[in-house]
Parts: sequence; structure tokens; C-alpha cells
Amino acid sequence: MLIRVGNERTSSIDLALAGLLSTVAGALNAVGFLVAGSFSANMTGNLSMFADHLANGGVLLALSFAGLVVAFITGAASAALFIRTGEARRQRSVYALAILAEAVLLLVLSAWLLVFHGSGEAAVVIVLSFVMGLQNAVTTLISQARVRTTHVSGMATDIGIELAQSLGGGAEAALARPKLKLHGLTLACFAFGGIAGTLLFGLAGYWLFFVAAVVLLLVAAPEALRARHR
Repeated sequence: MLIRVGNERTSSIDLALAGLLSTVAGALNAVGFLVAGSFSANMTGNLSMFADHLANGGVLLALSFAGLVVAFITGAASAALFIRTGEARRQRSVYALAILAEAVLLLVLSAWLLVFHGSGEAAVVIVLSFVMGLQNAVTTLISQARVRTTHVSGMATDIGIELAQSLGGGAEAALARPKLKLHGLTLACFAFGGIAGTLLFGLAGYWLFFVAAVVLLLVAAPEALRARHR
């Protein structure tokens, strides 16, 4: 799932990656809103809020939303640089290691919130935006942009286009259906993750971040070990 790159990947591998990571992303995005009142994956909304607050004189609020966009971009850039370096060294485990880094960040975030009883909640969504940028860059690069786990607006657009193509019949419809399946699954899993994350946060509080980290560890650690033995 986190070893094969680009055309080496099958549709089933992409589906598994999209389903698992978009579920985690949906959960983190929803819980970030519950904790800090902002969405860590919604850069369209955050940029719009920046513009709105700035236009109305709310400079500090505007800067807080700009900070989320910067954190997301920084996470994506960090992942891309890490992957570029790893690929230059022919390190097949580089994508799995990037997801392991995401898991470690979530473990640290969980430990901080649990030990200090929620101190620094305002910074939570900044960390989550960085994490979302990192994850989206990893999935985009490994799949050659077929899988984007946090880019909901783009996926919704793709689904609309692919629905229209599927109705046309012929070769175009045959090509569109696998893409429609992938994007539909990603969107559904993101929504499911949001529901599950909200419910779990209500039951377990900040342990939700620990659970998300464990899921990522279970996905990425075996892949990293397998890549090292290839």
C-alpha cells in the first residue's frame, strides 16, 4: 500500500490507501473543529475566513486562519522534500516512513493534551493542519495524484465529472467508472471518519488522537519493514 508508486499500483491498492487514510483524515478534521472551532483540512474555507475577517478589520482572527493555510502548505512541503530525498537514495520505505512521522506527531499531540489536560488547545488545529498537508502530499505523490485524502472539493468535482462521463457510455464510461469508485469511496470514508471521530471524541476525549496514531502505525510500520527487506 505504501511501497508501490505510480503505475506500479493497482486499483485495489489505491482503494485501500484512500479508504484507510481518508477515514483518519475525516476524524481528525472533525475533532479539530470540536476542539478549536476550525477545520484542519478545509483550506478553501480557511482562506475564505482569512479574507472575510481581514476585510472586516479582524486582523488577529484573519492571521489565525492564514496560519492554518501556512501550516498545511508547510506539512505538504516537508513531506515532499522528505520523499524526494528518500527516492534519490532509492529508499522504498520513504512513503511508509512519512506516514509513521504523521503517527508520531499525533502521539506527541495526544500525550501533550492528556498530560496537560487540554492546555494549548488553540494550537491543536495548527498541528492538525500540518498533519493533513503531510498526509495529502504523501498520498498524492505515491499515487500520481489519483488519491488525495483531504481534498474534498476536488474529489466532489471529480465525482461530478465522472458521473457525467459514466452516463455517456463507451470507452469514456469504462475509464471513468474506476475513478468514480475511488473518489466516491474516498469521500464516503472521509464522512464516515468525521462521524466516527466525533462519536469517539465524545467518549474518549483526547485519546482519539492516540487511536488515530495507532491506526497509522499499524498501516505504515509493516510496510516500512517490508520495504526494507525487498
